[in-house]
Amino acid sequence: MTTAAPPSTREVYRDLMAELLPQDPRLVCLDTDTGLFNGVDFGAGAERYLNLGIAEATLMSAAASLAKSGRVPVVNTMAAFAAARALESVKVDIALGNLPVRIAATHSGVSAGHLGPTHHALEDLAVMRTLPNMTVVVPGDAATTADLFRQALDLPGPVYLRLGRNSVPDLPDGPPVLLGRAQWLRRGTDIALAACGPHPVRAAVAAAEQLAAEGISASVLHVHTVKPLDVAALVEAAGDSRTVVTVEEHWRTAGFGAAVAEALSELMPARVLRVAMPDAFVPVAGGHEYLLARGGVTAGAVAARARTALGRRRGDAR
Repeated sequence: MTTAAPPSTREVYRDLMAELLPQDPRLVCLDTDTGLFNGVDFGAGAERYLNLGIAEATLMSAAASLAKSGRVPVVNTMAAFAAARALESVKVDIALGNLPVRIAATHSGVSAGHLGPTHHALEDLAVMRTLPNMTVVVPGDAATTADLFRQALDLPGPVYLRLGRNSVPDLPDGPPVLLGRAQWLRRGTDIALAACGPHPVRAAVAAAEQLAAEGISASVLHVHTVKPLDVAALVEAAGDSRTVVTVEEHWRTAGFGAAVAEALSELMPARVLRVAMPDAFVPVAGGHEYLLARGGVTAGAVAARARTALGRRRGDAR
């Protein structure tokens, strides 16, 4: 007997939209031929599902007009297009007016790795977090996707929801997720591991387990809200070591790790070591996990960075 694979974050979002659209007359779902909603029955909300075709800039401008009219539009496109092709419309039409548009960006990071570097989205966190008024959310698994999307619907301004293409396992149990508050998955005393996104968070959890076997006690934070960043939790996690290892599915430049470094540098003499994709285009197509491993976003890499920060070799005693 085979066990069904857990859903992807985009599938959880899709099913939640199918549930919410008939219930909430404010919601409008705008699509760009993503195929995500093929066969979905929106019931009483069907007239508020609109497929605009492959026209991402038009998508953002149309959503802004709907938001200005009192609706809560949710737009659907791939992250590579939301953060690049449609960026001017996101900036000028949505963020400038602080309008309640929810941008559901799928195929983030290298989850569309089979399509090659044109469809990788390794710059989107950097782009979106620089926009005033924009909330940036990166759920770590299916359950947190549903919880965070529901919470994001009632925010007054725009939201960027970063979703992946592929199945992701559930994260370890932790406290309930709250938008803007990091979720503690493990509390330690020697070093902090802070991660955003399904695979990076899983890598941080696995690294903490490796380190524990070597006598190193690591905290693990699931930082699902990149903006606004939960700086208080990061300061607490850094503790006496004042050291944080960040993990992300993004280029090293200007992403989640950079946001952590910027925030902590104004509050404390902290050391931030980043585990992220190299500052280079990925030159090959390939599977999601293969490309992450090729780029060094792995549990082993996280554990190695933690050992380096603490000045220990693998297996050293305290």
